[in-house]
Amino acid sequence: MQLTRFAHACVRFETPEGRVVVDPGAFSGTDPLADADAVLITHLHFDHLQPDALRELRRKRPDLAIYGPPSLAEPLGDLAFTAVRNGDVVEAAGLSFAVVGEEHAVIHRKIPVIENVGYLVDGVFHPGDALTVPDAPVSTLLAPVSAPWLKLGEAADFINEIGPGRVHPIHDALLSDIGTNVTDTILGGLIGAEYVRLGVGESVTF
Repeated sequence: MQLTRFAHACVRFETPEGRVVVDPGAFSGTDPLADADAVLITHLHFDHLQPDALRELRRKRPDLAIYGPPSLAEPLGDLAFTAVRNGDVVEAAGLSFAVVGEEHAVIHRKIPVIENVGYLVDGVFHPGDALTVPDAPVSTLLAPVSAPWLKLGEAADFINEIGPGRVHPIHDALLSDIGTNVTDTILGGLIGAEYVRLGVGESVTF
């Protein structure tokens, strides 16, 4: 299994059997969707979901499988998808993605909390916009490091509670180059895991 990191919170899992893209949002463009066989969405926020891009891809690939929480029905409209909830399993590209979690992290008491699911595959966990701790072991955590709903100390505590062997930071489009360096330096010193930043388009193989 190969993992490729794209901008912000978007990643692609690739095996000899196909490609699965997670959270191809507005900040990641449409390149991650090239030749995608399945798309997994964690929640309906624009930085994780591009309905028009998915419609265009479905026109080219009628067999494209799309998965996400039930609340995606509103932004996707007549674009068919499979609703998934905590405890479900998605089979795609020869991989089994366990669906983990139910709610987005709290942004502010005045902003309603929406649905959010994470995806765990072969020990690699993408939590979406939440600090959900899976029941199953996590060897590699794709950790959100910058968001309106997140403090850096919370990110460190989340990582340490999960206890992965390796962390690849994601959800960082709001950071400047200086902010990225500061974030990486602080988090790298607070966690007990190997901290490895992947550049856009960079891949690792599991």
